Amino acid sequence: MRKQEDNNQNENKGSLKRSLSPMHVWAIAFGCVIGWGSFINPGKKFLPNSGVAGTAIAMFLGALVMIIIAFSYAYMVPKHPKAGGEFTFTKACFGKRMAFVCGWFLVAAYLTNVPMNSTAIGMIVDGLDGSADILKFGFHYNIAGFDIYMGEMMLAMFILILFGWLNIIGVKKAAFVQTILASMLVICVFTLCIAGLVSAKANGINMQPVWGFDKKAAMAANATTSEIGNYAHKGTAGILSAILATFAIAPWAYVGFDAIPQAAEEFKFPYKKVIFIMVIAIAFGCFVYISNNTVAAAALENWPDRVMAGEWVLLVAAEELLGTFGKVLVGLGVSCAVLSGIMGFYLASSRLMYSMSRDGYLPDWFGKVDKKYGTPKNAMLFCILVSLSGPILGREALGWFVDMSAIGASIGYFFTCASTLVTAKRDGDASPFLKIMAAVGVCFSIAFMILQLVPIPGLSGVHFGTESYIMLGAWIVIGAVFYATQWKHFRTND
Repeated sequence: MRKQEDNNQNENKGSLKRSLSPMHVWAIAFGCVIGWGSFINPGKKFLPNSGVAGTAIAMFLGALVMIIIAFSYAYMVPKHPKAGGEFTFTKACFGKRMAFVCGWFLVAAYLTNVPMNSTAIGMIVDGLDGSADILKFGFHYNIAGFDIYMGEMMLAMFILILFGWLNIIGVKKAAFVQTILASMLVICVFTLCIAGLVSAKANGINMQPVWGFDKKAAMAANATTSEIGNYAHKGTAGILSAILATFAIAPWAYVGFDAIPQAAEEFKFPYKKVIFIMVIAIAFGCFVYISNNTVAAAALENWPDRVMAGEWVLLVAAEELLGTFGKVLVGLGVSCAVLSGIMGFYLASSRLMYSMSRDGYLPDWFGKVDKKYGTPKNAMLFCILVSLSGPILGREALGWFVDMSAIGASIGYFFTCASTLVTAKRDGDASPFLKIMAAVGVCFSIAFMILQLVPIPGLSGVHFGTESYIMLGAWIVIGAVFYATQWKHFRTND
């Protein structure tokens, strides 16, 4: 009787259509991995915190860890080819309550990236329009030292609603747009990289200090580029802090390759291709992060001054290398990154919430599938509503969203690797190599969570800031409310 009721419920909610090709899925993953951060964070986070060398090492190590974790995803997806990914794996191996914890924090990892990308839209226009300030009109207010204008909010909200609608009217249409955006993004980054390699204006000496510097102390002392060496990260502790400051947010930097399992029910290709698609997406992402950061420093003799002035360092560097064309190139590249990030994380978030609702972990409303388009319409509407907070909070919220995404992704990675170990032991079909990779993935996932949540003496700029802890607490409270609404579901045996 219970099985018949479940079948009827699934029938009423509808099923997702199989319409995604390997290229579509790569575009979704790569578009999620590379968002605004690879273009804007060189000046905001990477160069001051880690410099050129620290960022390169951290991003390479981060990519290596993500590839190790990707083997667990490739093992688990064919066993549980359903929307939900890590949530589905955890439910099968650790039960309902742990599945809810995993799923809810994964929603945070994916969904926070949508408003995060939207807050960069105003920054893109502001950087490209010079002194015109075409979006700085209407009422405005200030959050954490940054002015937020009605014009910027209106444009960002329009794009959020537009791309949410594209996800509602059909995943194939959304994937087609995503593929175009991801392809243009790759072209822009490679062009800028080649320009940095061949231009006489790019110089290795410009990259000093290669491990970054203490930005707050330097700004307090009104230091210039010529004096920045006094504030550079030096010694074993300084260099370790420089590397870990960026390595700690690797789960955020690469979050998106794991969006692939969220669309597993919509694949129209063999699941054995999953590992190949994941590795390519991670490798491309690693190249983009390192390339953009290195070009930004190499092209500017005074990049520390630019960083402390709050300028868009990569945009200034591109203009220095290629003139107006360089400025347009960065503008196009970051626009593709932002839009593809919004599109990809909308898809991942809505599919995850759809899966959680379908299995009784969230209210039934989230699990309704549109009869005409075959997409989880209600879950998408919720994602759009939450994402509209980004334009309201403004660009200073970027760092807070980064932290939320990083902790959510770390929790998802932990449960996936742990589920792989449990499943491998139960089924007896995993190689020793896979078991080692899964165990290493568990260890790194725990290390990421410790670095993000626990202040460690001697390591500066690594753990959460106050606002991020507050956002994390609020997310836990909201999750507790949803848990309470589904209490009857959690009371039953697994």
